[in-house]
Amino acid sequence: MDKKGLLKGWLFLLPAILFLAAFMLYPLFDVFIYSFEEGFNFATQSYFGTGTYNYSYVLRDPYFIQALENTFIIVMITVPVSTLLALFISLGLSSIGPLRELFQTIFFLPYVTNTLAVGLVFMILFKKTAYSDGLVNLLINLFGGESVDFITGPYAAKMFVMCLYTVWVVLPFKILILTSSIASVPKVYYSAAEVDGTRPWRMFTRITLPMISPMIFYLVITGFIGAFKAYSDEVALFGTDLNSAGMNTIVGYIYDMLYGDSGGYPSYASAAAIILFVIVLTITVINLLISNEAKRVL
Repeated sequence: MDKKGLLKGWLFLLPAILFLAAFMLYPLFDVFIYSFEEGFNFATQSYFGTGTYNYSYVLRDPYFIQALENTFIIVMITVPVSTLLALFISLGLSSIGPLRELFQTIFFLPYVTNTLAVGLVFMILFKKTAYSDGLVNLLINLFGGESVDFITGPYAAKMFVMCLYTVWVVLPFKILILTSSIASVPKVYYSAAEVDGTRPWRMFTRITLPMISPMIFYLVITGFIGAFKAYSDEVALFGTDLNSAGMNTIVGYIYDMLYGDSGGYPSYASAAAIILFVIVLTITVINLLISNEAKRVL
């Protein structure tokens, strides 16, 4: 490519580069600086020292430790479960002829529904009130079990509802992506396999899975990133005081440090944000390495 063509290419990229620099690179650099400024005050733009105290405080804060544990549990449960469920449902949708579009629309509806509205429905289903134990508890009682307070009760019950809600919210998008990926696999491969008498399971492992593996790894990576940034889902179910509920996440901790009842500590919030960035970056790199190795094997 000549110099004129190269210059034209950079000119086309310039708006995107400026946008990324203004809204991603600069804020990241700014937060990184704040994280080392001890006692930073937004109003006076002053601080009383520099060092790693903000990081040591955050890593010793019980609320942050609880938020970190909650986030990891949500990530490790919801990402594989939602991806596997989406894969099975997509295979089922791809195998049916009549009413396929109708079922695809039904499965996609939760994705276009407001998150807080879905959270309210889940709260009605699971929350015990003075008038009712909730629809889910009514079903549990019907089969001889005892009512469980899923919203304000035991930690395991609250985490179960949280993971179920998260899977429900992210499932439609994954189904849409995987259904489209399966539909894009050339039918000639399946025709040739049928002529050879290949069994359905072997067709799935030898044809479908390798062909859609890039989309699966894409969903896993974006799923990890999205789950680590979870916050609004928890608010929809347990309210804004997530620390009292024991269901806060890392993003919720950052928000509380900035604007919550314990807010006004941008240095701590910045340190927590950088820790989250490092965790997400590390897991993303690991996932990319695993996906590249898996693609080579497949």
